[in-house]
Amino acid sequence: QVHLVESGGGLVQAGDSLTLSCAASERPSANQAVAWVRQAPGKEREFVARVNWATGNTYYADSVKDRFTISRDNAKYTVALQMNSLKTEDTAVYYCGAGHLLKRWDEYDAWGQGTQVTVSS
Repeated sequence: QVHLVESGGGLVQAGDSLTLSCAASERPSANQAVAWVRQAPGKEREFVARVNWATGNTYYADSVKDRFTISRDNAKYTVALQMNSLKTEDTAVYYCGAGHLLKRWDEYDAWGQGTQVTVSS
């Protein structure tokens, strides 16, 4: 099972940018996808973005579309989440997960430990 480690979180101001990175212990297989999800205090975990490893096809939640960009690096086994125009409501712990591309993100079986993103006003 692939092991995932997130990094890049921090404290930023509204309107700033931040890039998160998810490092995999091995190359995700061709039938896998990697997703970023987040969990704000007192709220349920929610989907943010996903990239299919083989094709690079990407999918976004409406709340982050046009502000966030997910991308993968085949050579480094990493998935980045570029976050622009951050809002206070983007404050959350961000997790990356990996699983079969036909599964919902909440059915993925590999997850990192999360990285905190705090956006101040």
